[in-house]
Amino acid sequence: METKTISFEEKVIEKFEEFITKYYLEELSDVINKGENSLLVNFNQLDKFNPELIDFLIEKPFDCLELFKTALKRIEMSSEAEIYIRISNVPESRRVLIRDIRSKHLKKLISIEGLIRQTSDVRPVSTIMTFECPSCGTQIDVRQTEDSVKTPHVCSCGKKSSFKLIDKKLVDTQRIVVEETPEQLHADVQPRRLSIFLTNDLVEPKIEKKTTPGTRVVINGTVKETPIRDRGTTSTKFDLVMEANNIELSEKEFEELKLTNEDKNKIKEMSKDPNIDKKLIRSIAPSIFGYETIKEAIILQLFGGMKTERPDKTNIRGDIHVLLIGDPGVAKSQLLKYVSAIAPKARYVSGKGATGAGLTAAVVKDEFLRGWSLEAGAMVLANKGICCVDEIDKMEREDRVAMHEAMEQQTITISKANIHSTLNAQTTILAAANPKLGRFDPYVPVAEQINMPPTLISRFDLIFPIRDLPNKQKDERLASHILRTFRKPEEILPEIPPETMRNYIAYAKKYCKPKLSKEAMNKIKAFFVNLRSQRKKEDDEGGIRPIPISARQLEAMVRLAQASARLRLSDSVEKKDSERAIRIMRYCLQKVGLDTDTGELDIDRIVTGITTSQRSRIIMIRELIRELESKYGSNIPLEDLVDAAKEKGVEEARVEEIIEKMKREGELFEPKHGIIRRMPK
Repeated sequence: METKTISFEEKVIEKFEEFITKYYLEELSDVINKGENSLLVNFNQLDKFNPELIDFLIEKPFDCLELFKTALKRIEMSSEAEIYIRISNVPESRRVLIRDIRSKHLKKLISIEGLIRQTSDVRPVSTIMTFECPSCGTQIDVRQTEDSVKTPHVCSCGKKSSFKLIDKKLVDTQRIVVEETPEQLHADVQPRRLSIFLTNDLVEPKIEKKTTPGTRVVINGTVKETPIRDRGTTSTKFDLVMEANNIELSEKEFEELKLTNEDKNKIKEMSKDPNIDKKLIRSIAPSIFGYETIKEAIILQLFGGMKTERPDKTNIRGDIHVLLIGDPGVAKSQLLKYVSAIAPKARYVSGKGATGAGLTAAVVKDEFLRGWSLEAGAMVLANKGICCVDEIDKMEREDRVAMHEAMEQQTITISKANIHSTLNAQTTILAAANPKLGRFDPYVPVAEQINMPPTLISRFDLIFPIRDLPNKQKDERLASHILRTFRKPEEILPEIPPETMRNYIAYAKKYCKPKLSKEAMNKIKAFFVNLRSQRKKEDDEGGIRPIPISARQLEAMVRLAQASARLRLSDSVEKKDSERAIRIMRYCLQKVGLDTDTGELDIDRIVTGITTSQRSRIIMIRELIRELESKYGSNIPLEDLVDAAKEKGVEEARVEEIIEKMKREGELFEPKHGIIRRMPK
């Protein structure tokens, strides 16, 4: 009796039929009923069913998936629409770093992880073109694998040219660029990128969230080579691209870090230590001497407050923004570098090398699909993480403007070329700036000392001036500490190792959702109301009252109190958390919000850059100018204005300072020396 030989392909198809029938009939039925185009197949499940199929899938993914599709078509319940097989849960053992991809990986199934840096428009691309021979009418299908159209070489009748294109099969295609994640990089290493092509159902609108710039993804697919074109000629060199089979979200912010039961038990035990807050503070940049209050604020910043969504769909951010303004050589950059190394999703940028596009997002030309691509900047890539911006005052004015929306609304809206998109930027900002004249002057408002608009400065919850003042006792301790770091650097270790701290913060952000207790709420409310209601006798006599604190600082104190509760792994914000928030806020207000002329707190020093006492003097000068105009006409002698102001108790230097300010604002001008005149409206 003659035995029928079954081919290898037929055996594989039968195995796939058996696999689908055994495990995926229900899923396949759901896919068909919902009108979807893809069936998700678990890599590990297929491996347990038949390891030989997995080996075939890894070595020849394209052939294997075609046979898988054939098996699907043989099952009676299959629909007429083409269903694509998408492989999910590829083990990390098959995961390859982008920088490690080599020619041995070509045409094999691999998995990569990274951040989406760039996303192009979706464009149709022809995969198969049908040509007709003008002599005999034969139709010839040609698979298109390159940018330029590939025509038939010869027809069966011998015709070699003038073929007519009569039909083409189009496939929706999108190119994304994936960049290595920060934790995959060693120090001083440039992150590598790889172009990924998504086709068919992978570009459908419902999965658009997965391909938004800044999203962390795992992509399973096949790496291919594409020839590099140099001035119209094909080079012997090739570029690497990946044809994606499946794309999965893989967010690893603080909340998403994987913690074992052992890690969780250790964290809970740590939280019982009454000195846990002091240990965490001392573990921030231990090589930097002092700055206890600043380090305490940075720790609270890492824990963060709670994002609140109101019924009217408006949001209150939970991120705490911190600005350090200081003299040169006070280790501002070191603090920023340390924080960027601790957080799992962090970006460090310097003002001199950062543009608005580099910080937020940019629209760039796509060299592959000949369209426009949306490229994510640092603040989008650090979504739900922290962005450390050093020398923020050195940025160009147009670039700093781009940060306004991201810091308060936590989104970045792009409307350029034909791209209109809103990207998430729930990013905490830790920034450092240098005063214009080199050293911080407590007698001058912050906005006048650094090259930043008051509107941007006011978006920071906490502003810390760092001054380098000689003090014998402090200098001795500082010198001893620095010299010890040189002599015995191994002794300068954090009390809590960075990995443990990262896990502790991750646990707190994931499991602790603190709510304000009545005592904590009353404490913050009392501080806010009492500070705003403080009055001096001269306020009652007339003039403009200074506003010591605004609602923005009230919200900041709530965020700080929530972060303090998280530090203790508590779900309730208690009175002591409010007291910590009030103490830190009072410290900042005393340092940058104190009007040296009146000795009172004045939030306008931060918010507008003009103190209330300055504003009062400006209003008085305006009134004097109007009075003198009735006497002298539009041209007013400067000397008479100074004398009139002196009678009102304003010093000559102050008058000249106000006049200069009004000239810069375009309110006054000097037609000739010693004469001032109001600018006509």
